[in-house]
Amino acid sequence: MTLSLPNHSLRVETNRFGPFTFQIGCEASQLETLFLRVNDAQQRFSGLPFAQVAHLLEKEVVVSSIFGTNTIEGGTLSEEETAQALELNPAEVQETKQRRVLNIKAAYDLSRLTAKIDNWRLDTNYFTEIHATLTDKIPDEYNKPGLLRSNPKELVTYVGNSQHGGQYKPPQNGQDIKALLDALAQFNSELTSQEIPTLIRAPLVHYYYELIHPFWDGNGRVGRIVEATILQADGFQYAPFAQAGFYLKNIDKYFTLFNVCRKASNKKHAFPNTQFVYFFLEGMFESLNKLHDRVNDLVKILVFENQVKRFWDEKKINARQYAIVSEILKSGKFIEFNELRRSAWYVALYLNLTDKTSRRDLTKLKDLNLIFQDDQNRLWPFI
Repeated sequence: MTLSLPNHSLRVETNRFGPFTFQIGCEASQLETLFLRVNDAQQRFSGLPFAQVAHLLEKEVVVSSIFGTNTIEGGTLSEEETAQALELNPAEVQETKQRRVLNIKAAYDLSRLTAKIDNWRLDTNYFTEIHATLTDKIPDEYNKPGLLRSNPKELVTYVGNSQHGGQYKPPQNGQDIKALLDALAQFNSELTSQEIPTLIRAPLVHYYYELIHPFWDGNGRVGRIVEATILQADGFQYAPFAQAGFYLKNIDKYFTLFNVCRKASNKKHAFPNTQFVYFFLEGMFESLNKLHDRVNDLVKILVFENQVKRFWDEKKINARQYAIVSEILKSGKFIEFNELRRSAWYVALYLNLTDKTSRRDLTKLKDLNLIFQDDQNRLWPFI
């Protein structure tokens, strides 16, 4: 399998912004090796036993991804607080920072449903629908959910800063913005018809969408979710949302590359978009490999839990031992031995029993290879 990319472009004449050109603009030879590695990682990931751990994996990916994409746009909730916010009833949420999180989750749900539609095609309505979902009930002087930006003369929108390659003045006029979004959807359809791989199309749509910058607020979140939708529609699972974590980890490079590629295009470089697409492919490769490892870990945990349950059913361990293993496993890593002995639940287990009994219980768990104690006196599940 080789990567071949034509020199396809779409030039649009706008009323006030002037000409705007969408192009593939990628040098296939620079992308091919990484492109093939991502495809290989996707095939290996797709062959994993998802059914047993899909619920756990999805919950982890959603929390991590929402935390990532929200933080990129200035969200202040920690990952733990993000998880807590996702458990709230949307009808009862009052704080804007929690509303942002729940809105992103709603937009993710919309993205997943959209990606399942047969022969789904990107259009301007989808951009506005995602934006409306993301910014619902979020107060803002100018931003209105689902409404394209159209700047009054006295208010100019700029994107970027000197730390990330400089400022860029996107289209200001609403009619120009609408025309460019329509053209971006057309460009995506043309690339689809030419069988340009999704791993190339998705980041290009993301890149050009951010250059258009069609809304007053929420553009980054919309762009990343649209990218994820395109990927999901072609069969990619979990990684499209996990990509937000890669963007957050490399946030300076992420912001800078929009300007690097834009300036390369202005200077008429032959392949101005290569760096952004390469960066995206790096993220997908990393995300897929991390997800692959995490699925294997979750399967191991599931097998371990089943083994512990079987030992309990067969009366090879007692209720106290079952509780101890379960608590250590729940910790996600280890429990300090002294911390274990001070825990209220552990004290309650042995309230009317001797230390000899508690030592015997722990020894039995070690002998059965259910827990082990390291040289730092920490207790780990034997996975």
